[in-house]
Amino acid sequence: MMTELAADPTLTAIDRCDRCGAQAYLRVFLRSGGELLFCAHHARAHREKLVEVASRIQDETHKVR
Repeated sequence: MMTELAADPTLTAIDRCDRCGAQAYLRVFLRSGGELLFCAHHARAHREKLVEVASRIQDETHKVR
């Protein structure tokens, strides 16, 4: 029996920014395949470029306290 995974599983405290290691709030699905995770700070800093290379972006930055 196979378990179906959620299309965009919620990011948790275990998910870390690929740039600095802080908690990730943004998942970028790349057109070339794979994905990158970013904290809210680096998501804002690199937003323009990320939009260019992404097939889809899961943005949970609204959760930042």
